[in-house]
Amino acid sequence: MSPVQYLRALIDLILIPPLTFAVCSLALIDLIYIRKSETKAQAFPRFWGRVLCRIAGIRVRIEGLENIDPNKTYIFAGNHCSQADIYAFQGYFPHDFRWIAKKELFRIPLFGHAMRRSGFVAMDRSRGREALKSLNQAAEQIAAGTSVIIFPEGTRSPDGRLQPFKTGAALLAIKSGVPVVPIGFNGTHRVLPKHKLLARSGDVVLRIGKPIPTIDFKPKDKQILAKRLHDEVARLLDPEQQPVEETGAH
Repeated sequence: MSPVQYLRALIDLILIPPLTFAVCSLALIDLIYIRKSETKAQAFPRFWGRVLCRIAGIRVRIEGLENIDPNKTYIFAGNHCSQADIYAFQGYFPHDFRWIAKKELFRIPLFGHAMRRSGFVAMDRSRGREALKSLNQAAEQIAAGTSVIIFPEGTRSPDGRLQPFKTGAALLAIKSGVPVVPIGFNGTHRVLPKHKLLARSGDVVLRIGKPIPTIDFKPKDKQILAKRLHDEVARLLDPEQQPVEETGAH
């Protein structure tokens, strides 16, 4: 990493806490006192994502927007290999959406309040009755017209390769009855690998696939839908990010 790139990456890292605080504060003011619109308030986190990408020198391109209708509700589901996935999608995806986040994040002062008021969807990742209740509440919110994004792997890939999908995203899509859209995050593992703090400049490509209808799936079909979604996401990834089993088959 060159001295200039190192400086940019360091500034980017240092800027995250104050920028997040400022964006949350402005979003809350806008939501409570000014425009009072969840949709319009998304301009603040979008600004947050773009600033972090631009300072680090991360160039984002989106392919496949023609596959989706901005007026319809979807569950977007993609691979997850970097914190830069969040910066890139938040900053450059042009349509209205919310994040699905673990419920613990909603307990963080200011940040959690801003998430809740902005319409973000809380999920209980534990097991048992509370988790099922959380899943049903999220499905109801999505069915009512809130598009969301989720990472079915459940955690970041250590090397950028696509990991197996958990069935939670598939079950959520089935219960909400909305189409699930596969997304391939390409290159984010290079600009900001897992366990690294400093981002590198580079190109990131988000590829959006065609929606998968879920209306004919039942909860018992969650494994089938998860497998199909995994295969569709794999088709949207560069060769170096293909699952290990697929790479070994060639």
